[in-house]
Amino acid sequence: MKKVWLITGVSSGFGYEMTKQLLKNGDTVVGTVRNTKKVKDFIERFPNTFDCKILDVTDMKAVEQTVRDSFEKHGKIDVVVSNAGYGLFGCVEELSDEEIDHIIATNLVGSIALLKIAVPYMRKQGGGRLIQMSSYGGQVAYAANSMYHATKFGIEGFCESLAQEVAQFNIGVTIVEPGGARTEFRYGSAKVAKLMPEYESCHGFLNMLDPANRLAPGDPAKMAQRIIESTEKTPALLRMVLGSQALSATIQRLSERIADYETQKRSEEHTSELQSPVSSAYA
Repeated sequence: MKKVWLITGVSSGFGYEMTKQLLKNGDTVVGTVRNTKKVKDFIERFPNTFDCKILDVTDMKAVEQTVRDSFEKHGKIDVVVSNAGYGLFGCVEELSDEEIDHIIATNLVGSIALLKIAVPYMRKQGGGRLIQMSSYGGQVAYAANSMYHATKFGIEGFCESLAQEVAQFNIGVTIVEPGGARTEFRYGSAKVAKLMPEYESCHGFLNMLDPANRLAPGDPAKMAQRIIESTEKTPALLRMVLGSQALSATIQRLSERIADYETQKRSEEHTSELQSPVSSAYA
């Protein structure tokens, strides 16, 4: 059965790849962009099924109006994909207040607003699917990427809680955690702070951002297909890691955390054993 999708940030990356596949499949996509230049082909080839909307996700009123207009125009939205976002590289001391504010407004607050505004519409229509594009960087942190991780760790916590709240209304929530992919996220949209020589040892990401060195291993078209296919699964997957490197790194980091917690647990148990129980005579 054909679906109606609302996807933010469809001019590049996973948003673009998903939109391309969905339109070819006959689905309807409400796709948001900041300018229409990169989606001109969609507009011309799919005038009846591609509903292009101009949107800056940091504009809360515009987000609300876009969601409202989309549900009202199409009668229902089966899947909302919160995809708009970007990467910001630089150590904490290298980041300006403006850079910090903007990535939080885009990656975290904008995503929260989109999902929050969509929930009552989906609840009233009897269900739907919410997809939040995150990253394995929502579980694994690296130096010189602190604010990107802050937004992704934050949105994952939000979505994990949201999933528990809306399951009763037949609304599924999926957090997508891709690894490196050949998209403009690395090779176009990523922002780099004003770097300081004192942190040169942390600037290895510059090699990663240079496409002349080596393209990221992930195929965005295949990853987009996996995301689309996930909407057919019930119950919804809470988290979906895309890419073997991302999965390995996530498992390793989670295993390290568990080992650390187990060490703390044994330490607490040992401390408890050394403590004398309080005698009732002193109660």
